[in-house]
Amino acid sequence: MYVVLFVPKKLSELQKKEIKKLFVKGNSIKELANLFEFSIQTITRQLKIMFAENEFNNLKKKTLIQNQNTKLNNKFSDTDKSLGDNMGLILNESPQEQTFFEVLPVLDGINLDQQKDLTSVPISDVDLPKMVYMIVDKKIELEVKLLKEFPGWDFLSDDELNRKTIEIFFDLKIAKSLCNKEQKVIKVPNTEVFKMVAPILLSRGISRIVSIDKLISL
Repeated sequence: MYVVLFVPKKLSELQKKEIKKLFVKGNSIKELANLFEFSIQTITRQLKIMFAENEFNNLKKKTLIQNQNTKLNNKFSDTDKSLGDNMGLILNESPQEQTFFEVLPVLDGINLDQQKDLTSVPISDVDLPKMVYMIVDKKIELEVKLLKEFPGWDFLSDDELNRKTIEIFFDLKIAKSLCNKEQKVIKVPNTEVFKMVAPILLSRGISRIVSIDKLISL
């Protein structure tokens, strides 16, 4: 009788370095698993060894946002191409025959460094979905972060980046994927509550709410 032993495949040091580099560049864990022919669990475990927990979660979140933006950009690109072709037919010109003029923006009297902080939208002007999700610790304490911990907003001024924030999620799966063992996801069934408790949040120094596509000011 023969006994066959199956030795599990291990990542080489070269593969580990390449996985780390590609993850930082924005490749998703699923893409890395397919590329290196390892399970998602193996790639995830290795990345958690390479990065601190906060850094791993931020990179993972950044990749999710980038992938969603890429899908939107591809959709808009197809739409723009269709519109361009139709305009060419309306003008009885081919796209190659059309003449385009560059219009320079008027920047006189505008301080761009000050304008970049206008990215936030007042909560009174925001139409949130009826229900969102939040990550809290086991004692139902809000997870409060500084805005500079969110890579997607690092173009803002230092004053803005040092504001305290809370984060909301529109997608339950994304929220759960970023939740560690000491945390849990809660459902907020009525988003009007944020407007009601805004004074309380401000009294605690929390002046911004971060979502996947908006920075909301209280």
